[in-house]
Amino acid sequence: MKSNSLNLVERVTAPTPKWFKIIRTVGIALTAVGGAILTAPVALPATIVTVAGYVLLGGTVATAIAQTAMQTEDNDKKEMKEDIPTSENP
Repeated sequence: MKSNSLNLVERVTAPTPKWFKIIRTVGIALTAVGGAILTAPVALPATIVTVAGYVLLGGTVATAIAQTAMQTEDNDKKEMKEDIPTSENP
């Protein structure tokens, strides 16, 4: 790693590893679903509203954590190795 003392803005704007991009996308979707259920203009059972609140919270936390994950030089090397196809005998 180049520097261990990054501020929040530098950390959030740094490149994000592929796995955490997937987690971020799932978190955004969960947040949207939870928010839509909570703001529905119809009366819903209390259990559904409670579950929607937890889904909203979980999606928000997953998105925030995934966004602050940083890709380092070590991760770049590992991803490049994974992207290289290996020849297998058919």
